[in-house]
Amino acid sequence: MNIFTNPSRAEWRTLATRPTIPLADLEARVLTIMDDVSKRGDTALLEYAERFDKAQLRALQVSEEEFLAAEKEVPHDLKDAIHLAIQNVRRFHEPQFTHSDIIETQAGVRCWRKSVPIQRVGLYIPGGTAPLFSTVIMLGVPADIAGCAERVLCTPPNSSGGVHPAILVTARAVGIRTVFKAGGAQAIAAMTFGTETIPKVDKIFGPGNQYVTLAKQIAQRSGVAIDMPAGPSEVAVLADESCVPAFVAADLLSQAEHGKDSQVILITTSTQVVERVLEEIHAQLRTLPREGIATEALDNSRALVFNDMETAMDFANEYAAEHLIIACEKAEELAEKVVNAGSVFLGNYSPEAAGDYASGTNHTLPNNGYARAYSGVSVDSFVKKITFQHLTQEGIASLGAAVERLAEAEGLMAHKNAITVRRLG
Repeated sequence: MNIFTNPSRAEWRTLATRPTIPLADLEARVLTIMDDVSKRGDTALLEYAERFDKAQLRALQVSEEEFLAAEKEVPHDLKDAIHLAIQNVRRFHEPQFTHSDIIETQAGVRCWRKSVPIQRVGLYIPGGTAPLFSTVIMLGVPADIAGCAERVLCTPPNSSGGVHPAILVTARAVGIRTVFKAGGAQAIAAMTFGTETIPKVDKIFGPGNQYVTLAKQIAQRSGVAIDMPAGPSEVAVLADESCVPAFVAADLLSQAEHGKDSQVILITTSTQVVERVLEEIHAQLRTLPREGIATEALDNSRALVFNDMETAMDFANEYAAEHLIIACEKAEELAEKVVNAGSVFLGNYSPEAAGDYASGTNHTLPNNGYARAYSGVSVDSFVKKITFQHLTQEGIASLGAAVERLAEAEGLMAHKNAITVRRLG
């Protein structure tokens, strides 16, 4: 990790940048794929599966036989862990589905808001170097609570043309029965435009690499909503001398192993903390099966030392991390100062990995600085909030004159007349 000591605020924007592929090159590739899928549908998807995933597919949709086989392949202890995670995520998310009260704004005028599920949602589950069946939980549970009528899931096939059995078992456990073998930008294109097999959806959810992230943004231009521009994973750890260096190192490595384009940031007021954490990183790194991936991610990563915790906290807010761990003595006090973060983990015993899997909060979070304006996925992500109003004759009488005056002031006389004909009628 590159180490920076007391960087000036003028340098912060540069230090907060994430590793990226040149946008012009990236967009050209993604647009080509999406245009191809929109024109050639399933044929294009089958060709991309062979080209990118080295899989020769007979069919895009996962069969019932494949679901049944997956049930036999997943060990019972893993199934138990999956069900525990589902239970906790459901427990945290269910209260998010709320019904607003009817408000009488004045005599005869009642207004209310209703949560209505988005009818057709597409869930993207990355495959690549790690089958993220935990993301099936994070997207499937709130979609189920919201009551989305049609839920389809796309995930890349392996080279044998199958889907990781844990993904299929988890999909069934959260009520998803329609799974397709499609990954990358081509999967996003399929859910955006629809193909002979994969239906067009109203909103696309799920994390992915920079190709998937850009494909989702292009989908948005094509009239399909997205949850957020969720790209490569990242974590920032704000630590003081009360931290446990081995814990901090483990947290940094847990994100670094996601992918070569992931980034981890250590923010502290102590050079000794940096030294101890780096020692632990080197020791733990050698034990990881994904050492090579984590090492490349660390090349994109930084440790920053500031004179005081207030400045360190300011930089943490500037960075706007997807995951922010506060490994400090006064963690809860510092948490009150967080204004930009996807999800926050307090104290030495709150690893980001707990939130990734089973604490209950959602792990589909804004990154690349989008935490300044976006929230993580929740039940609200899967519903539309529709407002209603009901005016009686009394309501028109009490409100009408004010509306007439407002409409007249804007020069919209038909608006005024819509009130007048009711008042005089």
